[in-house]
Formats: sequence, C-alpha cells, structure tokens
Amino acid sequence: MYQKLKRFEQIIFDICAMGLLLFYSYAAIITPAATQYHRGIYVIITYILVFLSYRSKNILLRVLDYILMVASIISISYWIANFEVINYRTGAETQLDTIMAVIGVVISVELARRVVGNVFVVIGSLMLAYGVYGAHVPDLFAHAGATFPELCIEIFYRSDGIFGIMANVLATYILLFVLFGAFLEKCGAQRFFIDFPLAAVGHKIGGPGKVAVIASGLFGSISGSAIANTVSTGAFTIPMMKKAGFKPHIAGGIEPAASIGGMFMPPIMGAGGFIMAELTGEPYSRIMLVALFPAIMYFFSVFVMVHYEAKKDNIVGEKSEHSAMGILKAEWYYTLPLVVITIFMLYGYSPGYSAIIGLITCIIVSWFRTETRIGPKQFLEAAREGAESSLKIGATVGVIGIIIGVLTYSGLVLTFADIVIEMAGGSLVLTILLIALASLVLGMGVPVTAAYLITAVVAVPALTHLGVNELAAHMIVYWLSQDSNITPPVCIAAFAGATIAKANMWKTAFSAFKFAKFLYLGPFLFGYVPGFSLNGTTMDIVKAFILIIIGTYFYSWFLSGIWIRWFIPNKKAA
Repeated sequence: MYQKLKRFEQIIFDICAMGLLLFYSYAAIITPAATQYHRGIYVIITYILVFLSYRSKNILLRVLDYILMVASIISISYWIANFEVINYRTGAETQLDTIMAVIGVVISVELARRVVGNVFVVIGSLMLAYGVYGAHVPDLFAHAGATFPELCIEIFYRSDGIFGIMANVLATYILLFVLFGAFLEKCGAQRFFIDFPLAAVGHKIGGPGKVAVIASGLFGSISGSAIANTVSTGAFTIPMMKKAGFKPHIAGGIEPAASIGGMFMPPIMGAGGFIMAELTGEPYSRIMLVALFPAIMYFFSVFVMVHYEAKKDNIVGEKSEHSAMGILKAEWYYTLPLVVITIFMLYGYSPGYSAIIGLITCIIVSWFRTETRIGPKQFLEAAREGAESSLKIGATVGVIGIIIGVLTYSGLVLTFADIVIEMAGGSLVLTILLIALASLVLGMGVPVTAAYLITAVVAVPALTHLGVNELAAHMIVYWLSQDSNITPPVCIAAFAGATIAKANMWKTAFSAFKFAKFLYLGPFLFGYVPGFSLNGTTMDIVKAFILIIIGTYFYSWFLSGIWIRWFIPNKKAA
C-alpha cells in the first residue's frame, strides 16, 4: 500500500514538474511579466511539490499532509479567482475572505518549516506577533497594531505580501533559470567547465586551486547556489587540490570562497539579479553590465590569493593530457547556451524568454554527442531535478511575504533607514558595516536570496539617503547578503567544503573567510567609487577600473600573507 502511494506521488510530482516547465515556458513567450494567474499557479504547484517531497513518514500524518495540500490549493485558488473583486472591496473583506487569508498564511509558515527548518517558524511567528502587538513595543518601533485576521488579510491579499515581489520574480524569471541550469548540466556542459580550466592552468603554480576558481566561476554563474556549486565542482576540485599539496582546510576553503563568486557573475547571478531588476526597475541587461567587472575582480582576487598561497609551499599541479585549445576546439559548443542567453538579454528580450531559448539550445547541444542526448526520459529527469532545486527558495515565498508585509504594514521600512543613519552617525562606512552585520545575522536562518530581499527593502533607503545611487546601493546589499555562506559562525558553504575535504570545520571556515575577503571590499567600492557601478563619464569609469585592478592585486597579495616571509629568517641559509 505504502509503495503504491509513493509511486502515485512520484507520478504527481513528475506531472507538476513538467507542468511548471511547459506552463512557464509558454507564459515567458507570451508575456514578460507574471500576472496573478502565473503567481498563483506557481505557488500552488510549489506547495504541492513541497508536500510531496517533504512528506511525513507516518501514514496517519500523510493524511494531514493531504489535508494541508488541499487547503492550500483552495485558499490560493480563491485568491486567483477573486483577485479583482477583493481589491475592489479593500477594507470591507467578507468572513470567507478572512478565513482563506488565515489558512494561506498559516500553511506558508508550515511549508517553510518543512524545507528550511524551524528558524523560519520563529522568524515568521515573531513578525506576526510584532504586527499584532505593535502598539506595545518600544516607541522607536511602535505602530498601531492589528488583530491576527486583519494582519493575515494584509499579508495574503496586498501586493507586498505572499504574492508580492518574491512570488512575481520566482514565477517570471528564477524558476526558468533553475530549469535551464538543470538542462545545461544534463547536456554535459558541467564536464567542460572543469576540463577546460584544468587544461589551461592545472599545471601552473597552485594549478588545482586556480582550476577551482575558474570552474566555480563558470558553473556558479548558472547554478544559482553557492552551496550547490561547492558540492558539485568541489567533489572534483577539492581532492585534486589535496593531492597537489594544499592542506585539507585550505582546499576546503578555496572552493566555497570561489563558489560564492558565481552569485555575482552574469548572465544569471543566482536569483538576486532578477529581484534587483524588479526592485530598481532597471532592465536585467543593465544589471548584468554593472555586475560583470566587480564579479571578475572578485575571482581575480581569489585567483591571486590562491597563487601566493601555493607559492608559499611551491605547490604545482600536473599537466593535463589534453591541451586547453584542443578541448575548446572539441567542446566549444557547450558555451552556446550561455552565449545565446546573454545575447538575447542584451538585445532586450525578457530574461524568461532568453532562458527558454537557452534551454532549447541545451537540448540541441546535447545531441552533438550520443552519450549526452536529451530524449524524453532525460527531458523528464531534467525537469524533475530543476523543480526539486527550485523548492528551497520557492517554499520560502510565504514567510518572506509575511516579513515584508509586516514591515510595510508597520511602517518600519520607512523608519529603519532613519534608525541606521542615526546609529551610524551619518557615516557611510558604519552604515555598510551595520548592513553587513544585519545580513550576516539574517543569513544564519534564511537563504541568501531571501536575506538580500529582506535587507534591501529596509537598508537601500539608508544608503541612498547618504548619496549612494540606487543600483550601487542594491549591489552593496546583494554582495553582503552572501556573507553567511563563508563567514563564521554559520558559513554553510564552507562547512560543505570541509566535509568534502575531511578537514576541521572551523579551520576551513576561516580559510574560506580569508580567500573571500574581496566580498567585503566590493561594497565599499560600490559606495565610494561611482565608476565601479558604471556611474560617471567613460573616462571616470576607465580610470576607476585601472586603479581597482591594480589595487585588487596588491590587496589580495597582502591578504595572502606571503610578505610575512620577508621577516622570517631562511633556515636553510642559516
């Protein structure tokens, strides 16, 4: 009986996964923006997939899972069907409106608990309590408050809540790029992303470490997750680094430090770039152009630090049996999906439409080799893997809606900027440091993309008030939102690297923290150097780029610590 139920659930999961792919591919071609139908259907299917993937083991509790699943379908369908009517009767909602809103809010918290853990339950509960009892908190944060049903109505039906910006961006862009990443991996491109840098720099000083940096840049630009990048490329690069002579904790630290750079590297930049485009109103092609040079500088910094780290112990990699040019000539077509996506977005096509063209290109590329061909079975597997990968962030959409909805309802979005400016005394340096601390604490409990969105809503006004242009302000928050991946005490990506390297967790974490130091320099460059975000005249931008390249080299050389050897006597000479 239980096995039959599991098979039935797998069939439903596959149907939903294919439905996501086909429906949103069609939607991306027809319209560049998500309507209430697109957002609602996305949330319904995501909720179903979460209940199927994170199901209770007890057969009786499975009954409760199905009750919650049906309740979520009913409440969200009610929102879709009555979207315009509810907007017309704002402030005069019926009892049925209220019941559906309460159901939707409560289920969204339970969904996040299953996927992300109890941290989201605590955060969601605290925000709901703050929304209800706002009149009883200190004056600095106080607001009028509301009853729980009234607050649920605000969160469930208003544009800043559950179906707000996060659901909109997920349904419009992110889902399709996650699916694109699954198809890119299925067509065999991931192997090229490792083989090419291995042949190009694998035999140089610190070669295996440099391979990790380049491979992480290539793969990370489409993976959308620093942790996924660390685990996938690290499974190959970390043992290779250890074999070449890197200490286990150094090898385990280099990979996650390089992996978070993929979140800054166009054309995809994880999910944050699409949210940034939505928040700023800038075309995504503009976001890509602004992000490109800083991303290259990040990888350049890690690359230089790896070089000097290897030079300390004279670590040299082995020469590959294939030449880099030979691999490029034989497998150049694996770059086509990324090239096609970039070209289409630069020509003004929507990111969703570009992702579909890129996905089709992946299928075409897969047929260049017999062993990588994507047929019906492989197509289903890629759709299933993409849907599974999207659940981690998709399941958080409800609680993120609660957080942003309560922040907006309470007015804290407006007062937070004043609080930060007052605490920092009008200093941009202290403001950036406070935002770094806030994003680090928030990143301990929520995914980095969620940390960016939540922090951006309240922190960007503080930065723009101090004279930072809006896009640069978002870049500051976005860069700092990644720090929880490699900054102790949580640093999940660093811990993943330590597990693969079989190294001490804390030594690996501090090594990753060391190699990723440009992560903390970048925000200050965005704040103080307008040319870093392409703001200014052409000559200003060129001057800024030249000075930053030189400065980054010496900054990374200094942080590598190789200069300390100048003050240590040479024992062999003695």
